[in-house]
Amino acid sequence: MYFMINTSDDFFRIYSLYPFAFLFFYLYYGYEGIFSLNTSDDFYASYFERQVIMNLNIPKDFILGAASSAWQTEGWLGKKEGQDSFLDKWYKEERFVWHQGYGPAVATDFMTHYHKDIQLMQDMHLTHYRTSINWARFFTDYEALIVDEEYAKHIDDVIDALIDAGVEPMLCLEHYEVPAFLLEKYDGWSSKIVVELYAQYAEIAFARYGDRVKQWFTFNEPIVPQSRCYLDAIRWPHEQNTAKWMLWNYHKVLANAKAIEVFRRNQTNGRIGCILNPEMVYARSSAKADQKAAYMYDLFFNRVFFDPMINGSYSEEFIEICQKYGIDFDPSPAELAVIAENTVDFLGLNQYYPKRVMAPRYQWHPDTPFHPAMFYENFDLPGKKMNQSRGWEIYPEMMYDMAMYMKSRYQNIPWLITENGMGQENEESYMNEDGQVEDDYRIDFVGQHVAHLLRAVSEGANCEGYMMWAFTDCVSPMNAFKNRYGFVRIELDERRTRSLKKSASWYRSLIDERILTIDRDEDIR
Repeated sequence: MYFMINTSDDFFRIYSLYPFAFLFFYLYYGYEGIFSLNTSDDFYASYFERQVIMNLNIPKDFILGAASSAWQTEGWLGKKEGQDSFLDKWYKEERFVWHQGYGPAVATDFMTHYHKDIQLMQDMHLTHYRTSINWARFFTDYEALIVDEEYAKHIDDVIDALIDAGVEPMLCLEHYEVPAFLLEKYDGWSSKIVVELYAQYAEIAFARYGDRVKQWFTFNEPIVPQSRCYLDAIRWPHEQNTAKWMLWNYHKVLANAKAIEVFRRNQTNGRIGCILNPEMVYARSSAKADQKAAYMYDLFFNRVFFDPMINGSYSEEFIEICQKYGIDFDPSPAELAVIAENTVDFLGLNQYYPKRVMAPRYQWHPDTPFHPAMFYENFDLPGKKMNQSRGWEIYPEMMYDMAMYMKSRYQNIPWLITENGMGQENEESYMNEDGQVEDDYRIDFVGQHVAHLLRAVSEGANCEGYMMWAFTDCVSPMNAFKNRYGFVRIELDERRTRSLKKSASWYRSLIDERILTIDRDEDIR
């Protein structure tokens, strides 16, 4: 049998039963070695695997849920002419960059199969599900704010079905689904008109669904579209414009505050926040130049939303840098007042990989447009653990570090992990003879990340839960179905056949038993 050495209390409990044996092993292995023992009751066995089996208690109120979004699951069934979102437009313009041509047109056909998915959630005993309203499909006229009643009823039906299944719905107002019409007419988030139209959309959504939905998010990863499209120009429409990137950042902060203002004016209960995707930044070394590089990356890509959304203001340093490099967004005193008075109640944080940087080695070319990379250079840590399918570093310790970051810098505001997951290519190769995907790699990935979250919670971090991305396999930008993320496998047949993976039953056991068992192999090979 294994020694279940979870804490120092376990050490002293087992020591009291086997004092002389523990003295022997202390002299042989040292203190750390004792915590690595995995053996039988026979202390004279000649072979020992050096492994820690940790049983971690999951607090009763710690959320264990799953997430997805409208555009990545729904498909276009029932979509009317002129209801394209940014993602729909991109797919139509550059279908060739989407893996094997798959995209939002069919996705997982959630419009047809949502009852099946919710039944699977119920089978898993899932308690929370986060998705989005597709803003582009919610209206037939984005300026007159004429609601598409067919689509709005679909959202009603999904909410009701979730509640009937014992699953709490958490809704996001915008998960990259800004209407293409507003992009074409107003240049999207470049215009304050779009900010006002968004706030009015939020008010209609709150009024329609607020009697049943009590947890709302204004945006999912608000920095991402403009970073890909306008800062780095790697996605359609491929326009490098750092000033527009920063203006979109600012207008989304302002839109977030205006939606919160509307929510608090009209909603009698519930709470509202935003889903951000901060990257836990690690400097290459302790050298001042490397530390400054990490500081600047954090300032431009994390604090650009953290500071105004939580603290209600930007730092003077940030404003001065934006002015110096010509990317100032020229906020008015009235707008800054709205931001200051309408901070988030809580946050969702999406976490997949760490960010490692070092001091830049080369002078910035004077003809190159300003980019925050002027202040840092990416650092490729030798020997890091990688998800070979996705090309992302796997570093579960970032969960603990991010939790401590939130605790120390942002008043320990309530938050939860709203996305974290393991994308795997060619998952069909992991099917057993019964046709079930045995995704032990996902079980290990999620378990390790949740373990570091629980460690942070035990030290006072205000993390309220974990939601895996995604409940089902779903379409991702460009990657489409290349990398699979879900508890539920989606076959790419006409019916989009569903089946539960091995990780689904494991996650159900976490939800039911509130115990996470982690194996930490500490063999020296």
